[in-house]
Amino acid sequence: MDLLHDRLARARASGAVFARTVAEPPWGLRLAGSIQLAVHTVVRGRGWLWLDDPGSAVELVPGEVTLVRGGPDHHIGHEPGTECLEPEDFRSRHAYDGTSEDPRATVFLCGAYRFSGDIGSGLLEALPQVLTLSAAVGDPLREVIALLSHELAASEPGQPIVLDRLLDVLLVLAIRNDFRRSSTAPRWYRASADPRLNATVQAMHENAGHPWSVPELAAISGLSRAAFARTFRDVLGQTPMQYLTDWRMALARDHLRTGELGMTHIARTVGYSSPYAFAAAFRRHHGEPPGTWRQRESLRTQAGSGNDPHTH
Repeated sequence: MDLLHDRLARARASGAVFARTVAEPPWGLRLAGSIQLAVHTVVRGRGWLWLDDPGSAVELVPGEVTLVRGGPDHHIGHEPGTECLEPEDFRSRHAYDGTSEDPRATVFLCGAYRFSGDIGSGLLEALPQVLTLSAAVGDPLREVIALLSHELAASEPGQPIVLDRLLDVLLVLAIRNDFRRSSTAPRWYRASADPRLNATVQAMHENAGHPWSVPELAAISGLSRAAFARTFRDVLGQTPMQYLTDWRMALARDHLRTGELGMTHIARTVGYSSPYAFAAAFRRHHGEPPGTWRQRESLRTQAGSGNDPHTH
C-alpha cells in the first residue's frame, strides 16, 4: 500500500468524462465552481482557461493537462474574455461543429471528479487552484490523453467503464507529478518518500484501530524513540500521536457522514475501546459529540443535494 493510493481509495473518487467537444470560434464555456475537480485537455487547436480575470488566463495546448479545483467558476474559450455560455447553451450552439472541416476548430476533453468525505477534500486542498502539467513525448500522461481522445471518437460497448478507468489513471499521474515536483506537497506525501518514516506512517494508515504507542512506532522506523519523535515532528509538523489522532478523526468523520456504521463499530475501527472513549476524544477534537456532528452534517448534505454539479 502507498499513501496516495490509500487516500484516493478512501476518498471514493468517482470520475466521469463529460465529452469530447469540437468547437468552432467563437466559443466559450462556463463551468460551475461546485465541480470539485475539473480536468481539461486540448487534443487539437488551442484554448484558454481563466477564473475571474481573463487577463490571467492560461493557454491550453495539446500534450498538457489542466486541473481546476472547485471554488470559483471557471471559463474556457477560444480567446481570453470571450462570451462564455452555460453548458446546455454551449451544447446547443456547437452541436454540429464536429461535422465540419474548419481548421480553426478546437477539439478538447472535459472531465470531472467528485470526492466524498474529508479525506477527499484534504487531497484536493493540497493541489493549487489551477494546475497545468506538460506531458513530454514518451510520458504516460500523453499516452493516456491520446487513449481518451481515441475512445471518445466513437461510441463503443463498455465505453463508460473505459473512460472512468482512463480518468482514474489521468488523475493519479497528474497528482503524482505535481506532488513530486512541488515544494508545497502535503506533509504526508513527503513523509511517504522518507525511508525513516514511510513504514511507520503506512502502518498507522493501514491499521488506525491498533493501540499504537510511540515506542512501537519508533521500532518500526528503526530509530530510537527520541530520534523518531524528532524526525517525525520535523517532517510532519506534529507529534506521532497528534498525526494519528488527526487521521483517526478524519476516518471517523467519513464513517459518521455515510451513516453505515454504528458508534460502537466506528469507535473500534478508529482505535477507541468504547463508544464513550471515542465520543470523549471526538468532543475534544471537534467541540461537540459525534452524534450531534453527524446530525448537523446530514442536514447540511440534504440542503445541498439540490445543487448537483452536472455540466456538459
